[in-house]
Amino acid sequence: MAVVALGANLGDSTRTIRAAMDELAKLSASPLLSSSLWRSAPVDCPAGSPDFINAVVAIVPLAMETPETLLAKLHDIERKFGRERRGILNEARALDLDLIAFGSEQRNSPAITLPHPRAHLRAFVLYPLADILPKFQAPGWTATAGSLIAALPADQVTERLA
Repeated sequence: MAVVALGANLGDSTRTIRAAMDELAKLSASPLLSSSLWRSAPVDCPAGSPDFINAVVAIVPLAMETPETLLAKLHDIERKFGRERRGILNEARALDLDLIAFGSEQRNSPAITLPHPRAHLRAFVLYPLADILPKFQAPGWTATAGSLIAALPADQVTERLA
């Protein structure tokens, strides 16, 4: 199973996230497991950044898929939805797809880090993840998604939408 976090804060973010889920379903060998949509305040973003709409999906990777090939496909989907990577850290974006985990795989290279190095610290990942997989524990995590929520800072504001 691979876990992908979705986020958007430009344009019609709700519509974008739902459409991106449709695209992600094409990358799964079985039906997509998808969270509710969540609104979250920006974290470590430039001043004035709009709120994000977030979600998490779990997919069963297609045969012969690797973390690297899946990440390339995620970047292709981002571009399809208008994502431009301009090198500005945490800038507003039409779509952001983060590969949180890929089975028990672990990577630490310039191209990919697995599991995602900050996912266990982010409400906008953990709340949607616990929505669908509360007992999920990525390699190296000290606890499950559901229990990691209790350790989040109070200033990470997240609200379930639908």
